[in-house]
Amino acid sequence: MKEIIRIDIIVLVSIMDLKNIEWNNNSYQEFIEYLKSISEKKYKEFSEKITFTKYEMLGIRLPKLRSIAKDIPKGNIQEFLKYSKNTYYEEIMIKLLVFANIKDIDELILYFDDAINLIDNWALCDTFCNSLKIVEKNKDYFLTKIDKLVKSNQTYHIRVGLILLLCYYVEEEYLDLILKYLDNIKSDEYYINMGEAWLICEIFIKYESVGLKYLEHNKLNKFTINKSISKIRDSYRVSKEMKDYILKFKK
Repeated sequence: MKEIIRIDIIVLVSIMDLKNIEWNNNSYQEFIEYLKSISEKKYKEFSEKITFTKYEMLGIRLPKLRSIAKDIPKGNIQEFLKYSKNTYYEEIMIKLLVFANIKDIDELILYFDDAINLIDNWALCDTFCNSLKIVEKNKDYFLTKIDKLVKSNQTYHIRVGLILLLCYYVEEEYLDLILKYLDNIKSDEYYINMGEAWLICEIFIKYESVGLKYLEHNKLNKFTINKSISKIRDSYRVSKEMKDYILKFKK
């Protein structure tokens, strides 16, 4: 009997129109049952090895989560958020993608801080930042947010700031500000340092002379500068001669 009920729920949710659904406790539970039905055990096991999170993982691939998240903003976001929970990693990812899909900056502002506070791992952070295309047309506003994030004492607040800079601000007019942020971040947290290294690598690739000067004169810790050099040397967009040359800056 239980198996029959579960199949009925899965069938119901699989044909749900997420654009017009009336969210309530029952429909949200059906939504969770659907997520469970499309989960993959092996993918869950793989994800748990590379992503450390306080949320329980189901094991659903990102393209499926993106597809689900595209339809929800076309309906009633407020009702969806009212009934949604923060139990599963995939729930959080969907929420973040829903926020990222909002086209109205005034509406997104209402949710941005709450979205950041949900993030507790690199995958949620980087996927949210990469998906937040609204930043491109609202750079001044988000720069005020980034300024607060990179000065935070919370690991994933800082990482969000760094990845937003990486995705949308590696342009000539922002380089001095980015390098200043990098020098002022004092942390030995792995995911902060990796975010810094990734950002430095992108700066080097796009603005080699600026990146080269920064490698020579910076206030980074040993891990971050060495990881930055490693990432630059891994890039196919940097010449072999330059890859060999920057080894002199290793600590």
